[in-house]
Amino acid sequence: MSADTNKAPVIIRRKKVVAGGGHHGGAWKVAYADFVTAMMAFFMLMWLLSATTEKQKRGIADYFSPTIPISRVSGGGNGAFGGDSIFSEETLPRNGTGASATRAAAENKARGSTGSDPSAEERAAQDEAFTDLEAKLQGRGGESLVMENAMKHITTRITDEGLVVEVFSLENAPLFEPGTDVATPILRDLAAIISDMSKTVTNQIAVGGHVRAAPLVLAENPVWDLSHARASRMRKLLEGGGIAEARMDRVTGHADRETLTRDPMSVRNDRIEVVLLRDGS
Repeated sequence: MSADTNKAPVIIRRKKVVAGGGHHGGAWKVAYADFVTAMMAFFMLMWLLSATTEKQKRGIADYFSPTIPISRVSGGGNGAFGGDSIFSEETLPRNGTGASATRAAAENKARGSTGSDPSAEERAAQDEAFTDLEAKLQGRGGESLVMENAMKHITTRITDEGLVVEVFSLENAPLFEPGTDVATPILRDLAAIISDMSKTVTNQIAVGGHVRAAPLVLAENPVWDLSHARASRMRKLLEGGGIAEARMDRVTGHADRETLTRDPMSVRNDRIEVVLLRDGS
């Protein structure tokens, strides 16, 4: 046996090194999740704006309106308003002057803790009145077969301007004699119906005339004069039905600039719009 046998054995350790950097943390996942949530909320908002009516939008807005009443005055102190809230009757947010004492108008009056909006309340009341008028107008169609056929020429809608009653021509049932402002019996019946409905309220009235496009081969396009002449004829029919002349706010001819169909020469574009305007419009 040699002398080397008394030496301690040599131990070799091999350490396995894992390349690749390992785990880098999950902060990016949180940021990505926030981004996806925000995008989902954005697209949901866009969908709601395009798929809902004005009345539904107001309902959604009211749902998110704060319902906690705000006190007229604060609990005291020496703040910027001397202990008063900006909603108190002594402080008007709009111009810094007194409210009810010197400004009696609703739009200039600090409303305190009620949180009510007079313009919104008035608008809601007018919308309700317009809805009742729509129901009365549509209900006339069941009175007789003649009335039912006449009501096929009418559509209604409530807009920011007011209640729009649209009277339009149909194939083989025009409102005017072709190319003229001479009213047909159908239009005379419809004008009488609209007059009776309009006499139940006191709103101002606007009349607009629309006509279908004329062929391009015509040397002189008659659409402007014709649309205005037909609107004026409708005004006279309404006044003949008992509507006071003072209620007529305007009579407008729109020519063929606001067509409703893809074909600008379609008979459906021959129409008259009678608008019961909102108060203050």
